[in-house]
Amino acid sequence: MPHDLSAPAIDARRRRLIGAMTLTAATALVTQANRAQATTPARALPFGALKQIDAGVLSIGYAELGPITGTPVLLLHGWPYDIHAFAEVGPRLAAAGYRVIVPHLRGYGSTRFLSANTPRNGQQMALAADGLALMDALGLRQAIVAGFDWGARTADIMAALWPERCKALVSVSGYLIGSQQANKAPLSPKAELAWWYQFYFATERGREGYAANTHAFAKLIWQLASPQWKFDDPTFERSAASLDNPDHVDITIHNYRWRLGVADGERRYDDLERRLAAGPTIGVPTITMEGDANGAPHPEPAVYSKKFTGKYAHRLITGGIGHNLPQEAPSAFAQAVIDVDRF
Repeated sequence: MPHDLSAPAIDARRRRLIGAMTLTAATALVTQANRAQATTPARALPFGALKQIDAGVLSIGYAELGPITGTPVLLLHGWPYDIHAFAEVGPRLAAAGYRVIVPHLRGYGSTRFLSANTPRNGQQMALAADGLALMDALGLRQAIVAGFDWGARTADIMAALWPERCKALVSVSGYLIGSQQANKAPLSPKAELAWWYQFYFATERGREGYAANTHAFAKLIWQLASPQWKFDDPTFERSAASLDNPDHVDITIHNYRWRLGVADGERRYDDLERRLAAGPTIGVPTITMEGDANGAPHPEPAVYSKKFTGKYAHRLITGGIGHNLPQEAPSAFAQAVIDVDRF
């Protein structure tokens, strides 16, 4: 069939050709984008979309995994980490049938104060009250509570003060309940050196320094606390983004100043803090854990083992495991939750 070489016919063919090329290019771009998304490491979005719930004085951002009918597990992170410390623990527990709740603590991630007038209080009792308020808001009568660093202290307090709400406990570095009075006692020079940042935060220079260099400061703590953990920049930045919370600096500084007695807590917690200062025992089934390369200040198991009066076991996790045990040894941490549930 002879080709129509008239100008209109040529123009029409040119438009069809350009259109086909444009469609092909667009399809290629979409395909490339989909391929890029598909090859993004799973760790980028381990929890999916987070949820928000009003609980006590906060709107708490949290991840939820597993069946709604499963035994609830509350996983509590520490400073300066975030919910991604449980990025591999959460899915393991969900696969085992647990309902897993992983909240951002006050001053982290999407958690916000409901009122601008609420004190930005970082004392230990305030964080424990947040944990109980979250359970109430979610309608959880009882849960296994597990955590490390600030999260371990919070879990310890919840188990000590509200044992009827805690089915069992997993606590990295054991018994971490403290008091302002106990913290007045001087430590050995080596132990005092390990707490250098606590003294730094007690000064206004420290507050300004942390505010100006939050991510760099946090990365240094990660390195010092877990000297053998070879985390990469994307892993760190994923968690560091949670430190951009508008209340993070205030909560962090107050937490450490309160410990040293150079900042007051809220009067409504005074009676409960007096109970904590007495060092209450914990009677719920408990597994304490420690990494063999924890570079952060932490007590020895022999110091605290008698604080746990119920069914109890301690596990030392070897292989260069540091302070962020759930993220460095997720299988061991998840197994401890499963095992303590069977005590």
